[in-house]
Parts: sequence; structure tokens; C-alpha cells
Amino acid sequence: MSNVIEKLGRTIFEAPFGAGRLTKDAPELAEIRIAMLDEIKAKTHRAGGKSVFPFDLIRINLRGIPEEQVGVLQTDFLRTYLAGEAREFLKRSHHRFPEDLQVEIHTTPTLPSAAEGWITVETASQPKKEESAPARARKPAKLIVLTGTANQKELTLEKTRTNIGRTAEVFRSAGPSRRNDLAFSGENEINCSVSREHAHILYSPKTGEYRLFNDRWYKDQAQCGIWIVRDGLSQPVHRGARGFFLRNADEIHLGNVILRFQQK
Repeated sequence: MSNVIEKLGRTIFEAPFGAGRLTKDAPELAEIRIAMLDEIKAKTHRAGGKSVFPFDLIRINLRGIPEEQVGVLQTDFLRTYLAGEAREFLKRSHHRFPEDLQVEIHTTPTLPSAAEGWITVETASQPKKEESAPARARKPAKLIVLTGTANQKELTLEKTRTNIGRTAEVFRSAGPSRRNDLAFSGENEINCSVSREHAHILYSPKTGEYRLFNDRWYKDQAQCGIWIVRDGLSQPVHRGARGFFLRNADEIHLGNVILRFQQK
């Protein structure tokens, strides 16, 4: 088979797309090429008055291939050549086809049965890869304590998640629950209005947004315990999966504690 590949190389460089010469010098590869083109013809159709080949993947399966020949048949050289032949055929016959058309070659040592050929060709459409949106540059943001006594007067938001609550460490019967980055542990009337697990802020690298989430457990909707004051209007922040989008200069009311969200 390696000799066949060498013949194929001479065929390409001496007479590009010369099917007659290919048949003479490399009959095995000519048979693969013909089977591939026949499958392409069978899978084309008319759409909008034009001939269309909608698939971007041609999969060639070869049976009865000895192990020592597998590496030769699965070279990039051969895949590139066959993909070029497929594109050239489609262009000459004025078909529309995907620009990223590719050819795969799969081999198996299993011999074909009497009812099977040693070559089968399949077509498929590959799932499109979604282009991931680049992470936005993070704008500096911080929380400023306006009322209440916390472990920090100002907290720069550098983490993906920032927890806010009554104590620095929160324990439950099963063990540690969480650690609050901004903790109101001082014993005074304002601080006592903050729950142990009151709220948290999440930063999204994808959107660049900061969102506030209510972590309190409550039955009465009127006692949600978190409000945002923006442009002189108050909005409650109830428990939910989406959270509340924060804007620069928002006032965050946690019970009787007031914070300002500041973002440059």
C-alpha cells in the first residue's frame, strides 16, 4: 500500500486530478475515490433552484485492512487529497457545499462478508462548535459599609463569590457551612438585623456583571430582608436563581445594614 501512496503522489504532481492516470497507477485508491464521488452524487439535492451537498463530513470505511497498512491509509496526505477531490468535483458540477468539508478514513482488519464491499462511504453533519465569548476585563468594584459595624469598612470584590452575613464563620449541626467575607459580628441593634447567611454576590467573567442573591430562609414575602435602593426607588430582592443585577451607586439594605455598591 505504501507503493500505492507513492504512485498517488506522482499522479497528483504530474497530472493533477487526472482520474485516468490515477486508475492506471493506483487502482485501489481510484476505487476509493470513485466510491466517495458516487456517495456524494447520491446525497445531493436541489434547494432554491441550485444543487446542494449539505454535509461537511465524508467518512470512508475500509474493511479487511492489515494492521501494517493502517498508518499509510490514515495519513493527512491521503485525507487532504480526497477532500480536495470531493471539493473539485462539487465545484465542477456547480454544487453548493460547506466550506469546511472534511474527509475521515476508518479502517478495520475484519474481512468483508460476501454481501459487503471492502469500501463503504457515509456522510454526516458535524455539530458546530460554539465560539466561546472572550472573558471581559473585570471592572474594579467594592462594597462600602454605610451603616453597621463590619470586619471591614470597605471590601474590594476580587473573588467570584463574596458572602455576606452575621458572623465570619457559619456552623450548622453537620459542621461548617460557609465563611462570610463581610461579617457584621458586632453586638448592636443594626448588626443583629443581619442573618448568619444573609446574601452573596456573584461575578460573571462572561458578562462582567455582579449579581446579588438572597440567602435567607423566610416564609413571609414581606420579610425578604434585602432591598436595593436605586434612583430613589426601593426594590425587594427575593430568593431566586438569577439574582439581582447591581449597578454603580446601588444601596444594598440587609436588614438595618446599608451598603453601597461602587464600580468604576
